[in-house]
Amino acid sequence: MPGSISRLIFLDHSIESNQVQPAGVDLRVGEIHVFKGAGFLGSKERELPPTERLEVNDGAWLLRPGAYKVRFLEAVMIPPTSVGLCFPRSSLLRMGAVLHCTVWDPGYRGRGEGLLVVFNEHGIRLSRGARVAQLVLLNVTPPNGIVYRGFYQGENL
Repeated sequence: MPGSISRLIFLDHSIESNQVQPAGVDLRVGEIHVFKGAGFLGSKERELPPTERLEVNDGAWLLRPGAYKVRFLEAVMIPPTSVGLCFPRSSLLRMGAVLHCTVWDPGYRGRGEGLLVVFNEHGIRLSRGARVAQLVLLNVTPPNGIVYRGFYQGENL
């Protein structure tokens, strides 16, 4: 297992050998949600838009062009001396879709989410457990050992 990934802690699922890559570990789809309203982000407040979880049909989701929230199957804890960067897998890009993720700060604990945008006019099909992202850890030295304590700490656990 790559050195930095060996420090990554999986909270509730063990990873499969095909998830370990030379530079990171693949994250799998756990749930897909559609947005059902508007959100708000102010300077000191936020209101996340309501979503609805999609059900799998015939073993997969058929996703038409548009934006979807992906909740990953794996719940993780980022070590206090690492930062996680999440990238789409190339197979997803080759299907006409992208996955946008954010920085996962040192000490983040939770089941992360990403924004899946389907551009392929014919849509794409994804099964639960499909590998859609790769999480890469980089070593960092947080000032004064500060770790993440923000709004999303412990999300989706």
